[in-house]
Amino acid sequence: MRIQVVPHDPTWRSEFEREAKHIRRALEDIVVRLHHIGSTAIRGIFAKPIIDFLLKVDDLVELDERSTAMEELGYRAMGEFGIPGRRYFQKGNASGIRTHQVHAFEADSKEIERHIAFRDYLIAHPVEAQAYGELKRRLAREHPDDIEAYMDGKDPFIKEHEARAIAWQLSQTP
Repeated sequence: MRIQVVPHDPTWRSEFEREAKHIRRALEDIVVRLHHIGSTAIRGIFAKPIIDFLLKVDDLVELDERSTAMEELGYRAMGEFGIPGRRYFQKGNASGIRTHQVHAFEADSKEIERHIAFRDYLIAHPVEAQAYGELKRRLAREHPDDIEAYMDGKDPFIKEHEARAIAWQLSQTP
């Protein structure tokens, strides 16, 4: 699958809100919180046009038991998919191109803090956000058909800025 990185689309936020309503309705009381994460949540930067959701639940076993509700919305349940303590769901359009992905964690997972801190940090630091968007754009040009090389190219930036983001987030708390 060809890697596509595009300019920010202002409709991504409303698409997140629309789909979040469907997810909340399908999963009912097990949803603690849904967050818009990933580059589509950061205004003005280049991103792959895939809406990322961070779903906070009290119990992953309950989520597993209701995975058919996600499948009825068009999602494919993919288990932990490489990250212990996560449940991952993908949804695509009629052409089979991925459009949405849900990363679900139990409410006390450190993964939640990491994702939210990184998003909020980039929103609050537009120079770093632009650098991240440009990095993604360059990597997509250099590795248009190699998702592993694309992901490996982003990894040093993400690790460095996640550490900064968590420190920044802690400094924001009174």
